Amino acid sequence: MITNIFSRPEIFWFILGLGLFILELIMPGFIIFFFGLGAWITALVCLTGHPGTNLQIIIFAITSSILLLALRKIIQKKFLNSINTKSEDVEDEFTGKEALATVDFGGIKKGKVEFKGTTWTAESSSEIREGQRVLIIEKDSFKLIVEPKK
Repeated sequence: MITNIFSRPEIFWFILGLGLFILELIMPGFIIFFFGLGAWITALVCLTGHPGTNLQIIIFAITSSILLLALRKIIQKKFLNSINTKSEDVEDEFTGKEALATVDFGGIKKGKVEFKGTTWTAESSSEIREGQRVLIIEKDSFKLIVEPKK
């Protein structure tokens, strides 16, 4: 079985590329992905021509390196910008909105507020009374930072 894979280099390079793509999912860093692409390009070259083993390795190394250097920052920027935009949209959903205090809190004492039908942990540097309307000034993970509504 293994000798059959090595007798057909396009299959070897295809399986190697697939393995590298799976490895990228397990160990994200967005580098291994480009070596997977390099392996698949090498598989295409082997499918259309019959390069020797040394030439296959050179094709793999050069295409992987070029793709890594040329495309990594562009693709990362594209994906990271879309992730940051979504994060900012979520942040805007809270910041500046009004919530209702469900318990007394303030200073070092944490409290609870109700916002959009959900109870949230809240903190404030000012004293907040139960039933008081508060303004959300920041969202910190699952906690809302609030101040009394003026």
